[in-house]
This record gives sequence, structure tokens and C-alpha cells, in this order.
Amino acid sequence: MSAYSNLLKSPGVARIIAAQLTARFPFGMLSLAFLLHVEHNTHSYGAAGLVLAATSVGQAISGPLTSRWMGQWGMRPVLLLTLGFCLASLIVFALAPLTLPLYMVVGFVAGLSVPPVQPAVRTIYPKMVNSSLLTPLFSLDASAQEIIWVAGPVITTFVGTQIGTRYAILLAALFLIGGGTWFIASPEVGRVRIPKSKRAFGKVLQRPTVLLSTITGFLLIGTCAAVEAGVISAFGDGSPNSGFVLAVFAIGSLAGGLILGHLPVGPWALPVRMVIVFVGISLTVLFPSSFVGLCVTLLIAGMGIAPALAVMFAIISSSVRFSDTAEAYGWAGTGQLIGAAIGSAIAGALIDRTGTVGGLAVASGFALLGVLTPTVFKRVLPDLRGTDASPIADTEPVPIQAS
Repeated sequence: MSAYSNLLKSPGVARIIAAQLTARFPFGMLSLAFLLHVEHNTHSYGAAGLVLAATSVGQAISGPLTSRWMGQWGMRPVLLLTLGFCLASLIVFALAPLTLPLYMVVGFVAGLSVPPVQPAVRTIYPKMVNSSLLTPLFSLDASAQEIIWVAGPVITTFVGTQIGTRYAILLAALFLIGGGTWFIASPEVGRVRIPKSKRAFGKVLQRPTVLLSTITGFLLIGTCAAVEAGVISAFGDGSPNSGFVLAVFAIGSLAGGLILGHLPVGPWALPVRMVIVFVGISLTVLFPSSFVGLCVTLLIAGMGIAPALAVMFAIISSSVRFSDTAEAYGWAGTGQLIGAAIGSAIAGALIDRTGTVGGLAVASGFALLGVLTPTVFKRVLPDLRGTDASPIADTEPVPIQAS
């Protein structure tokens, strides 16, 4: 744990982690808050699902696009612009008397204007610490973000059911403006400038490490989404057991990130961490309706999630130019969003046919593919043991005048 104590002693690291977590906290609340609010007003879960789908489409588009803009216009202008539009859309969503089509439009705008805090902060990290601390920092970041997925839904459920669904959305908006302002005001956001990329938009996906990380992230988050659907179907959406089991899943990820995050990243690092996820997930099918059984198996599975994400962040960072890092992280985030949508959709279809086991089997299938993909393409994974995980420096030809 000495690596983490050294990290938190580094100037600005603890502050920037806290600021970006606060800025991103609303997005651990909004999916559930939107669902509760739309269902409350339309009395239809199907309508709520359409609104969430529109919001997810907006987020998937915005990830690489707004990340790319940060290299053209600067971090602060893009963050302020998206923050303003996102805040306005949340207020309209909560307070305006909307029909279903309008809920979908406003939800799409909210997703499209999500501030690119995650790509921004992961672009900043290599400029804050030396290379030996970069991989542990990515791991600490991936672990700490589990706080969002543990606390966010709990707070949203309490406020939405006990006070009112609009107040759950307005509370998320309050976190957005407070955390977003804190993050944007951080000195590092103004100090670090992303060079304008000379590559065409989307060209960074031709980097094998970026494409592999995007695909593996798609499979990993698809696994998590299918697990969530399976657990909710096991206990019913009105049971607190679902929340407790999913909280244990997130706690396992937090613990795994802290325990494994300091280990060096070799070519087998990503497959091995995905194996941990697969083993835990595959055991869930033996205990589809057991509270204790699911807690134990998902605790095991969770131990691999944050470490796997940290490896993906590290190999992206080490293999692209600094000017392309934000866009690369944006594409990785889009892959994860698509994985969440497809994983939950396939799991939902199987649950309707075969019950909880079907959803957990889908999660196992995604996890197995998540092991096989980086294993088959292991040759493109870098060996970062004892090497620098920082991005490749942007260089330009220097004209030399003949004597």
C-alpha cells in the first residue's frame, strides 16, 4: 500500500481525485433517477427504458467527440460548455411537464452534453506523477469510482421514493454544478494543455491497444450490466437484497483495485484479471437465488473489475500520443456504454424466457469472451514492467538551416 500513500502525498493528486469523483457522481444517480421520474409520470417502465436508451445514445456519441474538442479548444472551455448544457437539460427534465418524446429529446441532450471529466482527468494524470506511480494511480482511480456506483443508487432511491423523483434529479444537478466547478477550477485543468491532434477523428482506433481495450471494456461492462439485470430479477426490483448484492459486487472491485493495483503490468495482466471476473461470474449460476451465494461469488468477480480497467487505462496511455489520449479514452468509454446497453438487453431477453439463470449465463458468456479476446490478441499488449506508462510525446520536425 506504500504506492498509494506516496500517490496521495503527491501535490494535487488527492484533490483532483476527489474533485473528479464529485463531478462524476451525478452519473451514478441519473439512470435510476430518470427511470423513477419517467415511470412516476408515465406509469410505464417501457417508456422509462426508451428515455434511458436515448440518454445512452447521447453519451455514446459525446464520449470521443467532446474529448477530441478538448485538444482543439482547451479543457476548460469544453468542460464549461458541456456543463452548462447538461445542467440546463437536467433542470428541464426535472421541472418541465414533458411528454414521452420530449423526455427522450431532453434525455438525449443530457447524455450528449455529459462533461468529459473522465477523459480529461486520465489525460492529466501522466503530468502529475512520475511514471512509476502512473499505473497505481490508474488503479486507485478505477477503485475509487466504485464509490459512485455504491452510494449513487442508494441516495437516488432514498430521495426519489421518500421525497420525490424530481428532487433526485435536482440533487444530481447540484452535485454536477458543485463537482464540475471544483474540477474545472483545479489548477491542473488549466495547466495541462492537450495538443491538437493531427490525426483524423477516429483514427486512434487503428491503434491495436486502443481497439483491444475498447472491445475488452465493452465485454467487461456488458458482463456487469447482465449481472445487474440477473440480480434484480432474482430478488425483484422492490427488494433491498438486490442493492446489497450489487454493493458487494462494487466493494469487491474497490478491494481488488487496491490489492492488485500496485502490481506491474505485463502482457498477461489483462487476461489474468479478466479470468478473476469470469471465475466469480461463472459460479453465480450455481446460486441464482441465494443471497449469500451471490454475495460471495460476486465479491470474487468484483476483485477483477477495477484491476482490469486500470490495465486498460495504462496500456492506452502508454501506446498513444499525448494529443490522442483524451479521444482514446472517449472511445473506450463509448465501448463500455454500448456494452452496458447490449449486455442488459440480451440478459433481459433471456431472463424473460429462462429466469435469473439466463441473465447470469449471459454475464458468464460476456466474461468468457472478455478472457479470450485479450488472450488471443496478447501479442498486441505491451509489457510495461519497469517501463514508462506515460503517453508518447508529440513531436514535430525541427527545420535545420544548412550552413
